[in-house]
Amino acid sequence: MIGKLKGRVDSVGEDETIIDVNGVGYLVAASARTLRSLPAMGEAVVLHIETQVREDAIRLFGFLTTAERDWFRLLQSVQGVGAKVALGILGALPGDTLASAIARQDKATMARAPGVGPKLAARLVLELKDKASALGAGDFGAPDLGAGPAGLPKAGEDAVLALTGLGYARVQAAAAVSKALKSMGAETATAALIRAGLKELAQ
Repeated sequence: MIGKLKGRVDSVGEDETIIDVNGVGYLVAASARTLRSLPAMGEAVVLHIETQVREDAIRLFGFLTTAERDWFRLLQSVQGVGAKVALGILGALPGDTLASAIARQDKATMARAPGVGPKLAARLVLELKDKASALGAGDFGAPDLGAGPAGLPKAGEDAVLALTGLGYARVQAAAAVSKALKSMGAETATAALIRAGLKELAQ
């Protein structure tokens, strides 16, 4: 099984890219968001890979962050969601929006994704409400900031833990801290992230 590819961008199509790894081109399907965020052709890239083996094919799905790959797996645990629909959701909804929609049971936002009708949107927010809290809201369009389970640096993960200790749901706390990190930078201290997270959650 292939878990990661490190090579150079050879070409980018509508829903897939070819990554050249030492002269071998790997065809990798990806979300529209990931494809838009890839470096220019010929430049180096690292993709986290989900390999799916079928009787008639082996397909590779690529992600710039482990957070997006984890969401890809989680979305497919819902009946009616295959790889194509999962990629459509990830391409249409940023990590914080997806996490927030599930936390707030916001079916309308979920239905904005291609291939997601009202019934499937309702099933997604209902079935993922408890499961999604373990993932948080990573930025799908940029490499991971650190090694935390939600793609957060240690200070960010500590801030999330502090906010959950105050009674906030993990998915909401992770979304707030992720937003703070985007505006304040990956080197921001835990205390500052907690303050920014509380301000965001109070809105």
